Formats: sequence, C-alpha cells, structure tokens
Amino acid sequence: MKVFGIDIIHGSVRSRGERPRFALVIREDSQEQDTAEVSVFRLLRRIAREKPDILAVDSVQEIARDQRALFSFLQSLPPQTMLVQSTGGEKQQSLPRVAARYNMKFNRLDPFAEARASAVVAELGGGAEVVAFENTTDVFVSRGRSLGKGGWSQNRYARKVHGAVRQTSRDVEATLREHGLSYTTEEVKAFGGLGRVHFTVASPREDVPVTTVRSADVQVKVAGRRLDRIRYRTRGGGQRYLFVGIDPGTTVGIAAVTLDGEPVLVRSSRTMAMPDVIEALYTAGRPLVVATDVHPMPASVERIRRAFSAVGYTPKADRTVEEKKTLCGDIPYGNDHERDSLSAAMDAFRAYQPKFRNVAKRVPPGHDMDDVRAGVVRGLSLEQILGKGVPAPAPEGEGEEEAVPAPGPRDDRLLQLDGMVKSLRGHVADLQAEGEAKDQEIARLNALLDRERTTESQALRRDTEVAKLDTIIANQKKKLRREERRTKQLRKQVDRLRRLSSSQAGDDRLLVKAAESLSRDAIRRVESDFGIAEGDIIAVKTTAGWGTTVLDTLAELRIRALIGGGDGRLKDACLERGIVLLGSKETALEIRGPVGSADAARVAAAEEAWQKEIAAYEQGKKSEMIESIFREYRTQREREVKRDG
Repeated sequence: MKVFGIDIIHGSVRSRGERPRFALVIREDSQEQDTAEVSVFRLLRRIAREKPDILAVDSVQEIARDQRALFSFLQSLPPQTMLVQSTGGEKQQSLPRVAARYNMKFNRLDPFAEARASAVVAELGGGAEVVAFENTTDVFVSRGRSLGKGGWSQNRYARKVHGAVRQTSRDVEATLREHGLSYTTEEVKAFGGLGRVHFTVASPREDVPVTTVRSADVQVKVAGRRLDRIRYRTRGGGQRYLFVGIDPGTTVGIAAVTLDGEPVLVRSSRTMAMPDVIEALYTAGRPLVVATDVHPMPASVERIRRAFSAVGYTPKADRTVEEKKTLCGDIPYGNDHERDSLSAAMDAFRAYQPKFRNVAKRVPPGHDMDDVRAGVVRGLSLEQILGKGVPAPAPEGEGEEEAVPAPGPRDDRLLQLDGMVKSLRGHVADLQAEGEAKDQEIARLNALLDRERTTESQALRRDTEVAKLDTIIANQKKKLRREERRTKQLRKQVDRLRRLSSSQAGDDRLLVKAAESLSRDAIRRVESDFGIAEGDIIAVKTTAGWGTTVLDTLAELRIRALIGGGDGRLKDACLERGIVLLGSKETALEIRGPVGSADAARVAAAEEAWQKEIAAYEQGKKSEMIESIFREYRTQREREVKRDG
C-alpha cells in the first residue's frame, strides 16, 4: 500500500498572492520512502504518475477553498486514489488526539511531522474517506476541436471528425461490454457519423476501465456523478470500546464512555426492558466493561454483562451521593438514575487509568491503543496482544457464554426488583443522613433561640423608643428650620425699615408705607416686605378695584390712616369701619419706591377734620335711626287705627 501524506507549509488556497506549498511524505509498505516540498500542480502530477492508494490530509480545507473546488480536486485524482481526512468526518478531532489513539506523538509546529502522522493514521485504517461521487460514472465521447466555417473540403473534414467520434464510442462500448458493466447510451447524430455520445455507467469511477484522453479529433472524458454534497465514510473498522454503567430499576439508567473518558451515551427510561438496554448499548459501541455503583452486582446487570462478554466492575463499597457527583464531574445528566449509571461508568474508567498509562509507555507507536487496552482489560499480556496470533482467553466464568438464553419477561421483572432494592437502600441511607442533619440543625436553632430570647424584648423596646425619639427630633428640626427662615425674613424687614425710615423720615415728616393699589395682593406684599403694625400709615397709588375684604383687613390691623383719593362709597366704607381716609394733597405725601413720607402737621390737621366727619357721620346715623324708628312707629299706628277704627 502506498500512502501520500500532506500538510500545508505556507500560503493558502484562498489567497490570491501566495499559492500554497505542501509538505509531502510518501510511505509504502509501512516504510517511509521520500519527503518533498511541492506545489498543488506538482502534487497532482506526482499523484497521477505514481497513483497512490491513499492521499491523507488533516483537513480538506487545506486543498480546496469550497465544496466546488473540492469536487474538482477529487475529479483530478486517479480513480484508485482515496482521499482520507485523518482527523475524522463531520465531527473532527485534533490530529494530536487522533494520533494518540495509535500511541504517536509529533511536533505540531513541523509540517512534515504532521504530514507523516496523517499518513500513518490513514495507513492504519483511521480517519474518514471523502466521498464526492455516486456509484454512477459518466463517459463523454465528443469532438476534440471545433469544425469552424470550413472551405471547399468542409464536408469531407466533418465526415472524418464525426466518423472518428463514432469509432471511438464503439471502442468504449466494447470495453464496457467486455468488463460486464451495465450502461445506457445517448447519441447525438451528426453529418457523416456522431457528434457526441454519452455513456451512463452504473459503476463507481474506479471500476470503469476507460480513461480520460484527448486526441486531434476526438476527446474522451470520464467523470463520476457528483453527490449533492461532500460526504465522509468512517474507516477503521468497528465501533469504539466502551465503559458502561447501568442503574437497574423501574426507571433504568444507562451510560457509556469511551476508553478515553468521553461520554457517548447518557440515557434513562421507565419503559426500557432488558432487550432495549442491550440494543441501545450495541448501537453506541462495544461494551468492554459493565459496571454498577453498588456491591455486589445485581443479577439483571450480570445478565447484560454476560450478553456482551464484558468484564464486570463493582466498587468495594456503595458510593455516596457526593462521591457520585464527584465522579460525574462536568458531564451533564438529567436525573438521579442517569447520575448513578454515569458515576459507575466513570468509576470503572478511573480504576483502569493507571494500567492504561503503564501500557501506553510500553507499546511502540503504530498500534491501535483501543485494541491494546481492550486486550489488557481482558487479561491478555502485551506479547499476546501485539503478536496477534494467540487466542484471547475468555474472562472467568464466561465459558458457557453461548448458552445464555434470550431475555424474557422474568429477566425484566428481575431487573426491576434489583433496581427497587438498590433504590430503597439508597433512599433509607439518604433519610438517615437527612434525619441526623436535621437533628443537629434543631439543636443549633434551639440554642440560638435561647440566646436571642433574653435580648429580643430589650432590643425591641430600645428600637421602638429610638424610632419615637427620631421622629420627635425630625419634627423639631423642621420647626427650627421654619422659625429660622421666618427670623431671617423678619430681620431683613427690620433692616430694610431702618434704612428707609432714616432716609425718608425727619422730625417733621412721618413714614408712610406705599402700596400699588388698594387690593389684597398689594397689601400682602407690603406686609411681607415691611410688615404692617398698629399705628402705621398706608398710602395707595390708586383705589380702583377696592373691596370690603381689604378694608376689613386694614381695620383689623388698626392702622393710623389710609392715604389715597376715592369716591363716596370708599369714604362711607372707611367711616363705617373706623379707618381714617386722608387725601394725598392735604398730607403733602411724597412717595419714593416702596415707602414715602407725609407732613406731620398736615396729617394731624387732616385727622382732626376726619374726626369731625366721623362725628357728623355718627350723628347722621343716629338721626337716621330715630327717623326710621319714628316712621316705623307711625306706620304701625296707622295700621292699628285702620284696624280698630
């Protein structure tokens, strides 16, 4: 067997500037023959010349930028050359991990070392074959050149070319018949013969004994029919060996991991009988060790172990829940049954790890370590395993393996009962541990409660009193801030009044507080700015829009006088409320901004005149009242005279 292994050195098939260069390692009959650095063109030319059985590469992306380019690359390979991706198919693994299965190590930074590892893996049956064509081949026989416009001899030339196409197609057909291949033919007739012939052969391209050729007049093209997409066919035979863990019961849990500890199956079901368990494990791989998490192994699990001729494993003592979780590690599981089965499989895997590491040091590179480790588990020596000539002894107690009866209803019932016993034992242990933990928690809480009771009431009373005092302090702070703001405002008013009285009033002048109008808003503004006390003189610039409410307010404040003109209604209202209403001219009023001044003597004279008006007003009111009483009396007497006659 000749194998070509390649790995890219530099460049890329996707680059337009730097074309790829490959490290090429050629092996034949398990011996390395040659190494070289080649381009894509030289690689294809050497493959066409030497026709190797396998072209191995760690990734097809190194030789083709897309699926279309990969189809073209595979079409250019000889029919007998198989393209193998050494890292696997759809689910790839790293090349060092694949090589470790064959106990090989290499320098990942050396392209020739990677090419050599790919070639060895493919030579030993690893990797996946890249499949691009169906089991159908198309053979096209057609003209090798264009006829052109021609001249005097055009018809003769066309007959010659079309006759050559017909003759070549007859030769191809004879070859297909000679090899017993099934085919169909489509012919396109032309002047003097055939212009094109299409053979559809029902065989793979490597089985068709016709090659692609081109001559002066005729060309033959052989092409496999493309699949809808690139597919991968796993090589190497067989399924992976597995460590299997089983948790029997009404709900059966099964788990399986590879000899490298990779999980491939974690499952549980209430409807799974023994035949279903066997079928699921057979689909997942080849059970090498069947394990449980209890000791001894239940009878139902023992029957499954015997069905696969597997080695049994049980722990020395039943595992606790915490130990099972530790064994499962980061591998996800769905319920307790899956956890128990997975922990049993991982327990068996860890138990054999020291022996596997020791064997890996003693086995030379180039051997499938899964087969070697499987032989070691079964009790074979390395000489027997590597010699491949000594039959493997059956495990102890397996002599009657072929006489194992097919699983029946009684086996399913036995599987359920074993699981129930195991589940109940585990449940009792969990309840006992839970009861002890709860007793300890109750004792701790009682002690804590006794300590807290002595201080709880005191702390509660203290907290209540502190909260009450905090509320009182907060309210007092609000009142203090409010009084501080009022005090500040009053101080400003006093300062303003002092400045204004010193600037506006003299010995013969009186201070007057001025308002824009005789309205509530104007009076409130004066009170806010300067304050209105008993005995103050208020001057208004206009009395328009006055009302009884503002007069009542001024009467309550007991001002000395109100200076401003007005109509008779305002005068009557002021007389009625005892407010002194003076005129601005008769008091020599002078207003500068919010305050003003009036002549003291003239104000006193005006007040005397107002007092006379008050006396006259009161006298008039008394006279009016007497007249009203007299009129009422006279009216009443008239009614009595009229009534009595």
